[in-house]
Amino acid sequence: MEKEPLFFEPVFKERIWGGDRLRTFGYQLPSEQTGECWAFSAHPNGQSIVREGNFKGFTLGHLWKYHRGLFGHIEGDRFPLLTKILDANQDLSVQVHPDDDYANKYEDGELGKTECWYIIDCEEGAEIVYGHNAGSRNEFEQMIQDGKWNDLLRRVPIKPGDFYFVPSGTIHAIGKGTLILETQQNSDTTYRVYDYNRRDRDGNMRDLHVEASIAVAAIPSVVRETKPVINIKDGLKITRYVQSNYFTVSKWELEGEVTLNHSLPFKLLSVITGEGVLEKSETSYHFKKGDHILLPFEFGQFKLYGKAEFIISHV
Repeated sequence: MEKEPLFFEPVFKERIWGGDRLRTFGYQLPSEQTGECWAFSAHPNGQSIVREGNFKGFTLGHLWKYHRGLFGHIEGDRFPLLTKILDANQDLSVQVHPDDDYANKYEDGELGKTECWYIIDCEEGAEIVYGHNAGSRNEFEQMIQDGKWNDLLRRVPIKPGDFYFVPSGTIHAIGKGTLILETQQNSDTTYRVYDYNRRDRDGNMRDLHVEASIAVAAIPSVVRETKPVINIKDGLKITRYVQSNYFTVSKWELEGEVTLNHSLPFKLLSVITGEGVLEKSETSYHFKKGDHILLPFEFGQFKLYGKAEFIISHV
């Protein structure tokens, strides 16, 4: 059977800090506080579903379990990646994620969470929290206890097109007015360090995980600078942002046409602007902003036509 591209329907998550900007991708949202689009997800907390074709209606987790030939020879008991688009209508909590060893031991076998962010859009003056200023774990703990957040947290101004690598152990927060595509390990473990004394819709203070945060935070802070590598192939500009143990993430800027050959175990394509056509053998597949497409193992040669931007990830 000819391998076909798999278009996935996302899962949406309401969040206290969410908004409605995900509608700009053509999505029907569950509420005006929709914070997350889980575009490629095989996590038990939300699974994306194949929209059309031979595997229509199957979840990504089902394909991973029962149709492993789609993913090459990757080992492991779960699909390795999770792709999200986040609409931060308000500041997200200051948080940190554990590594694989800590999560496996204390979070019932969960994976750790190394992630990265591509800034799709943001308000003028938008910022992220990216790292901290404590020199030792004792100083880190004391600054938290004293509430010296302005002294502790490193705030970084951002603009559309920026990219940040966020390894496990990095203190971080996405700021208000930011639209981000996030590529991460397949994990839903987050430790909140600080949440601006914010209350949920029932008036309760949101849970914090200060003890766990202190245990897993990288101290002193280590910020991994990324150096983009650019290649041009016909009508496609390829910018590789990061190549790590967990994922490789790139941006494709298509203007015109290009012929490519897919030989990796799988490749995830998220269309963030524009539209076009993917042509495989004699079959054409139209894509547009907001589509999320998985190219399976041994997909082979294909063509892209149009004007569009994609964020690409693979292991």
